[in-house]
Amino acid sequence: MAEVDGRSTITDIDIVCTPCFEGDIREQAVKYCPECQEFLCTGCTRHHGRQRMSRSHKLLDKNEAKQGSHVIVAAKCLYHPDREIEMYCKEHDMVYCTKCIATYHRSCRGVTCLDDLSVSTDQKRETERLKADIMIIQERLKNTDKKTKTNLKSIEEQRNDVILQIKGLALDLVEHIQKLEREALEGLDAEYSLVKEELETDISNISKAKQEIEQVRSQLQDVDSLDKIPQFVQTKLTQQTLNVAVKVFEHNEAKGSQSLYLKENTELKSLVTSSSFLGSVLRITEGKRLMTARTYKVSSQKEKNIRMKNDKIQPYICDVCQLPDGTIILADDNNKRIKRLDVNYNNKDCFDLETHPRGICCTGNNEVAVKLYNSKVWFISVGSSLSKVRDITVTHGNYHGMTYFAGQLWVSDVNCVNVYSTSGSLLYSIGSDVNGQRIFTSIEQMTVSGENVFVADSSHGLVCLTRDGTVKRELSDKLLTDTRGVCVSNDGIVFIAGCSSHNIMMFDSDGKCLGELVSKDSGLVQPLSLLFDDKRKCLVAACFSGNMIVYYI
Repeated sequence: MAEVDGRSTITDIDIVCTPCFEGDIREQAVKYCPECQEFLCTGCTRHHGRQRMSRSHKLLDKNEAKQGSHVIVAAKCLYHPDREIEMYCKEHDMVYCTKCIATYHRSCRGVTCLDDLSVSTDQKRETERLKADIMIIQERLKNTDKKTKTNLKSIEEQRNDVILQIKGLALDLVEHIQKLEREALEGLDAEYSLVKEELETDISNISKAKQEIEQVRSQLQDVDSLDKIPQFVQTKLTQQTLNVAVKVFEHNEAKGSQSLYLKENTELKSLVTSSSFLGSVLRITEGKRLMTARTYKVSSQKEKNIRMKNDKIQPYICDVCQLPDGTIILADDNNKRIKRLDVNYNNKDCFDLETHPRGICCTGNNEVAVKLYNSKVWFISVGSSLSKVRDITVTHGNYHGMTYFAGQLWVSDVNCVNVYSTSGSLLYSIGSDVNGQRIFTSIEQMTVSGENVFVADSSHGLVCLTRDGTVKRELSDKLLTDTRGVCVSNDGIVFIAGCSSHNIMMFDSDGKCLGELVSKDSGLVQPLSLLFDDKRKCLVAACFSGNMIVYYI
């Protein structure tokens, strides 16, 4: 047996030690305990013999146990590691423990106990398919890993190029330019750090996916020797790991390679004394071009009645979000439910909540998060039906506003925005600017565009924040009053709704006002929330009246 520093290498391990594997350690098993149903390595065998509860257990040689078709690793629940898998949910096509079923799958159809499950005898074909899929994703992860590492290296080189550009511009300028130079370099370093951190995180995720795929590939080698139910469980768990690896691959491929470049201020020399920036450090994604800001015009509009037959009172749509496939979900505060629309913006179905929703955002291809008045955030699966998956607790859930940015939830609080992990841990809070001045007064809708988070404040207009919470710019206009709704088009145009001014205004990515898209004269009354539907090229405005207006632009 090949060894490295006295430990078995991954490739020569044919049976994994069960206790070590549960602790994310791969060790070669040498014994098997029929009473505990665990394979044991040399160290765990000694420990097993010293324990009062297990010292009388008769251990078998691993090969003898292997011939008896024992389970190689304990089938533990992915969400509750201390519980064994006992149930199968047909609707989600996955195996779970009884706690998962009781908590999140009570309304699912086709929930069956594994002991009562009729499994197809043709598991070999499923195993071969998984092996083939694993080989494919292994190669893809290898390629995307190489591409991402190359991107990180090129980013470092581009950083040096941008520094030279910044210093080149600074040579022709005076004391004021020296101040701007320092600011630009700080901006470059900040953006570089963000990109570097993202790429390093991607590399770490890719590495983890590669390791997990290698583990399940090794486990599949002996899966044919198992009984039907253990085979079924192992293939489902392997499929779950495979799905995660595919998502990691697709996520990194979809992001594309990142680049840094300097967008110069061409009027800098003539406006040196009044200029406020030397140059903006931007990133470009492979295959995408910088878009020139355009001014939209409404070609037609249609008013939609979104009140359902079983709504108790007039809807109050406090927030709206859209899934990647184009599905639009509304948060109806008055009726304590979320509503799903069809392609024609008509009600399709709904999901009742335990209290009033105060914000909603998309957190995955088929998942949304809903902020509730009772300080809970529910994660809702959007499939053939709407169902709750899990929940976390936040503070002051009665305030409007929430969005999902870079894997984290940005949730409004009294006079700040709290940033949470999706597991419910508070990461940091954003409430004051660099001068210690309070940023927000009354937060309403929030949305994300690129590397920025836009927060509508009913008193101050719109605040544009960077990932670390720095105020990048503020957008307001004398024609806007009581700012409530905000959304951004795919080409960077920011739309802001004034509830009391009964209008919707446009701004470019630099904060320049492009004028009114919808004025009070058009009949718009008290818009509350906005959504730009990129797939249908429409702007959706939910109003205080309970109706929704679709603007075709």
